[in-house]
Amino acid sequence: MDFPGNLFVVAAPSGTGKSSLVKALMNIDAGVAPSVSHTTRQPRGQEQHGREYFFTTPGDFEAMVAAGEFLEWAEVHGNRYGTSRRAIETRIGDGGDVVLEIDYQGALQIKKLYANALLVFILPPSLDELRARLERRGEDSAEVIELRLRNAAVEMQQAPFFDFVIINESFDLALFDLKAIVHAQRLKYAAQRRSRSAVFAALNIT
Repeated sequence: MDFPGNLFVVAAPSGTGKSSLVKALMNIDAGVAPSVSHTTRQPRGQEQHGREYFFTTPGDFEAMVAAGEFLEWAEVHGNRYGTSRRAIETRIGDGGDVVLEIDYQGALQIKKLYANALLVFILPPSLDELRARLERRGEDSAEVIELRLRNAAVEMQQAPFFDFVIINESFDLALFDLKAIVHAQRLKYAAQRRSRSAVFAALNIT
């Protein structure tokens, strides 16, 4: 289905800076809204239910899967994450833009459902830097960090299937790149035609 709003999907290995980049994007672009995913993992730090995630039990999550309430869902690092179909389609159906922060499995599932979705992959400048960022974050044990690094090696092999790739070496530059991608997508002919259909009709452009 063609919706007037744009759907941006951002994926990256843990520790690459994906969440910080998306949050900064929304601070400078009021037209982009987040999609709050459901997850079975426990909250970290200052995370709040309904803000960063909807934290749910494995049983409730399984019931939502069975009811077909998720556009996509995946298991990552032993926890499940899912994206609400109703929340996404309501927003883009009203002409708003949505950005999803999900893993590559979910991103590729979304692309199959919404051909107009734009996929962005965030890469670290090196594995050594990724390790340093995970260690500085101070949220995971040494064993979990090693697991995240092993998973990152697999995840980064999926970058060729994405529309755009940003290397987050400088946060400011990476944010500029992400904003440029969002702005360019809005100016594509197909996106303009979907979002400004009345203008095209008035100009007799079919």
